[in-house]
Amino acid sequence: MTTLDIKRDLLPLKDRLFRMALRITLDRPEAEDIVQDVLVKIWEMRGTPAFGEIQHLETYALSMTRHLAIDRREQQTARHVSLDSASSAPDDCDARTLHDEMADNAERPDLRMERDERRQWMQRLLSELPEKQRSILQLRDVEEHSYQEIGAIMNIGESDVKVTLHRARQALKKLILERKPHGL
Repeated sequence: MTTLDIKRDLLPLKDRLFRMALRITLDRPEAEDIVQDVLVKIWEMRGTPAFGEIQHLETYALSMTRHLAIDRREQQTARHVSLDSASSAPDDCDARTLHDEMADNAERPDLRMERDERRQWMQRLLSELPEKQRSILQLRDVEEHSYQEIGAIMNIGESDVKVTLHRARQALKKLILERKPHGL
């Protein structure tokens, strides 16, 4: 890559980077900070020789976002470890606010509430999966990346992507069947 334009190259990536960061950190403000940091780092790289070696900007940006999000999540978890707690994992994620802005005001309130409850329930189930499985589900089923692209983003082989995706889907199916509330 030789040139970089903010409007053409970077800004279209921000939503995908945000979803990746949010899926890993489960914290909306932290995910926003990560995306900002990644975009600034890429912008600052634009005149360096390393920037010229980037073949696919989106893959590079998603990979950078993933690594930064994992680092930040580990830092967050380490900061909140208590001697009294049995588990260092956060109890509650910020899934409630994930789609608040997307609510359609023209929709009937009861239908919107049911949809939001289902979405929150799925977000809680997804948050129980390991980070690698959540990330691969996000990249494949939401972002619709190919197996090769996911492998490049996550720095793993294509067969590992397929196996992890299969295991993630199976684990999610098991969680859904175990906890499926009546009527959802």
